[in-house]
Formats: sequence, C-alpha cells, structure tokens
Amino acid sequence: MNKRIAAAAVFALALGTRAGAQVGEKKFLTLEGAKKAAAAAEADARRRNLPVVIAVVDDGGELLVLERLDGTQIGSLKVGIGKARTAAHFKRPTRFFEEQIKNGRLVTLALADFTPLQGGVPIFSSGQFVGAIGVSGDSPQVDEEIATAGALAVGQVSR
Repeated sequence: MNKRIAAAAVFALALGTRAGAQVGEKKFLTLEGAKKAAAAAEADARRRNLPVVIAVVDDGGELLVLERLDGTQIGSLKVGIGKARTAAHFKRPTRFFEEQIKNGRLVTLALADFTPLQGGVPIFSSGQFVGAIGVSGDSPQVDEEIATAGALAVGQVSR
C-alpha cells in the first residue's frame, strides 16, 4: 500500500512540475513605477524649459499616467499617447518606424492605432518588457531623449 501512495505522490509531483513550466513569471510596470518614469521625464523637460506631454503605458499599451505640462499644444496629447502605445505594441522605439518610412517603407503607414513618430520608447526590467513611455511637444530627438530619461528611471530601454 505504501508503494502505491509513494508512486502516486511521485506522479503528482511530476505533473505539477510540468504544469508549472507552462506558466511563466511576468514582471509588470506598477502605477508607482509609471509615476516615477513620468516624474523623471517631467524633470528633464522642466530642466530644458519645454512644455511636453508625457504618457506612460503598461505592456498592453493601456494608459497608466498622462501629464500635460503647462503651455503644451493640444495636438501633443494624442501624439504622446500614440507614441507610447506604438512603442508598447511593438516593443521597440518609435524611431525605428519613422526611419522605415523615411527609407521608403510606406506600407508601415497602413498599420492601425500606430504613431510612427520618434519619441516613444519601450521599458524593460531585467530583460522583460513591462511598458513604454511617449513624449510629444518638441523635436523628435528631444522628445525621445526626455522619454528615455523617464524609462531609465525605472528600467532599461532595450533588452
């Protein structure tokens, strides 16, 4: 009888180990982390005396934090959110897509819910994608620099 119980226990343990291997552990960007990223981006923008929009999204591209500094043009609201969502959906900087279009890959423009303008960067933590940040309101290069400052406050910008 004890052999049967021992065999059943070994079998159950083996099944449990296999099932556990099918589900991974996932890091995620917390609201606190999103606020920290936005604060770092805001500090960089204020240091430069620039009115910008800062959008931080989770790994699915859903908005966690949105800040519009005083004096920022209204058009930057949707653009900043779009940059963050695009960086999240593709897990890469939006600069990549702007460069593709500049190099003639215009088919990229057919993608839905897509903002191929420099200024969105993904956020990684220990190699895992956790979210993205988008900035709009100044030049493409400066928007990306401000977004990068925010991303680096909570993680890395590439794997």
